[in-house]
Amino acid sequence: MFSSVPRILPLLGLCGGYVLVMLFNPIRLALRDGFRCITRFKRIWLTFTLLGLAYSVFQFITFTPLAQASDLNPRQMAEISGWNWPRLAEVWQEPLLPTLEGVAGIFDNATTTYPLSVVAALLWLCNWRGLHGALLSALRKRFKLWSYFIYIAVALGAIASLFKPIVFWRLPTWRMVLPDAVLFQTSAAVDAVAFIFEYLFGVYIQVYLIAVCLAWIKGLSFTEEALFQFAVRRFSFVMKWAGIVVLVSLLILRLPLLLAYFIDVPGVLDYVPFERVAMSGLIILFCSVQISLVLHNESLLAAIRAHRQFIQRNAGRFACFLSICALHFFFLSACDAIVRSAVEDRALGMIIWKTIYVCARGLVTGWLLASWVCLFRQCETGRAGQETWIAY
Repeated sequence: MFSSVPRILPLLGLCGGYVLVMLFNPIRLALRDGFRCITRFKRIWLTFTLLGLAYSVFQFITFTPLAQASDLNPRQMAEISGWNWPRLAEVWQEPLLPTLEGVAGIFDNATTTYPLSVVAALLWLCNWRGLHGALLSALRKRFKLWSYFIYIAVALGAIASLFKPIVFWRLPTWRMVLPDAVLFQTSAAVDAVAFIFEYLFGVYIQVYLIAVCLAWIKGLSFTEEALFQFAVRRFSFVMKWAGIVVLVSLLILRLPLLLAYFIDVPGVLDYVPFERVAMSGLIILFCSVQISLVLHNESLLAAIRAHRQFIQRNAGRFACFLSICALHFFFLSACDAIVRSAVEDRALGMIIWKTIYVCARGLVTGWLLASWVCLFRQCETGRAGQETWIAY
């Protein structure tokens, strides 16, 4: 009976249901204002797109090198109707973890910063636009004596980020001279230390973009240098929470993988999916702590208390926001799983699809981040249901 139904009808039903959900949900105003924000400041979604494209290029060059020119033959795309397209029922489990991590990224760090983190480490060490000195000054005011230990950890992470591409680039050559065990231990250690800077750089980008959204909400004018300096100062307030996330991530994710190169840790790779779920759950559980620290001069304990009050007062709206985030990230991840399975080893098809996917994900991530800032501010001021909340 269902085989005679035209395929266009389920698609139209899906699109119609999506339109109804977006038009008649309790946070539609925040979603609308978030979209208006990214159309005004395109850097919000373009930043995520740029970082995603850089990481995709790195992955493609590293793991899918072109063997010959015929790999880019345009005839690959002419046979698209004959590709083996899997059904959603066959791949629905694959997008679950990326969806959860995508939702958690809205409240913490929404993008992978490598390999552009290498450029960021170099610029930071060279005190580009005074950011190096501004961070040290902000840490001194915020953490007093502890600021030097935090600064050393960040600096070591930046130096490790500079050495990380060199280590992986020269690894095949060094294998001819040094034992494999030593090389793998060294590369794993460098990667673990570099993760500290890569993560903190991603958090700084998040703080900067939240500041851009806040400036739009309040109708403020700003210069780029002033906004960079403001983001650094606000970043120092987020450092305590970011430090907790880094510590937990190192303990449950990075450390077991690192120890596996030194001692026998059976089944260490099997722990990664469960630990990634735990990390995402922790971030979602304390979702408003980061943005509260960015927008207010308060301590970590005060931010946690404010988060509890925020959830108690706005549980319904927040649950709706989580559902809409999950809906979009699941759709993107499911499309990615289906297309990658159909593309298989067609290099040109993979390049085209990855470009489309990264741009779409960057746009959705930027929109949801801006919507989250709008929703948080609306709930704080008690104006979440007013149609004329933002005039510009």
